[in-house]
Amino acid sequence: MLKPSEIEEARIRAVQYYDRAGLVLTEAEKNQIEIADFGLSDLYRIGLEVLVYVNTERVCAKELVMFPGQTCPEHIHPTKNGIPGKEETFRCRWGKVHLYVSGPKNSEPFTDGLDDHAQYLKVAHEVVLLPGEQYTIMPDTWHWFRSGEEGAVVSEFSTMSTDDQDIFSDPRINRFTVVDEA
Repeated sequence: MLKPSEIEEARIRAVQYYDRAGLVLTEAEKNQIEIADFGLSDLYRIGLEVLVYVNTERVCAKELVMFPGQTCPEHIHPTKNGIPGKEETFRCRWGKVHLYVSGPKNSEPFTDGLDDHAQYLKVAHEVVLLPGEQYTIMPDTWHWFRSGEEGAVVSEFSTMSTDDQDIFSDPRINRFTVVDEA
């Protein structure tokens, strides 16, 4: 659960990262940035800042901001009722991203500071993305990702996004942030 002031602070900080990546946003877009803490109330370790440009029945385009060391938890976009899960391409615009996908383990995952969460980060086939590099994740592929020490800005191009159907390896996860209005 995040306070409105925490959400606004994260939104302002996210805009600074978009600026670093050379992305121009309208005022309306700046105000639409979603702050996702995945229900763990630990935004700067497990979290993501998301701007959705378009999400239709066929395509989706998003810009993701990740603060230094911030992690998007392990999840899968599952096939449901015969409809394939989301296929997504991540393109690094600024910073460094450690992307982990299903496949043969090829490294020790970058889990420093995630001791209470590391048990839920099971896939360990690492793909490092630097600016201009991209990787496509097919439906039904377990994956998680974490920014490097400076943070990162990542463009996501995908089929329709159905975040409410994502399955997370950590049972504590709630995909949508709850705001503490108290």
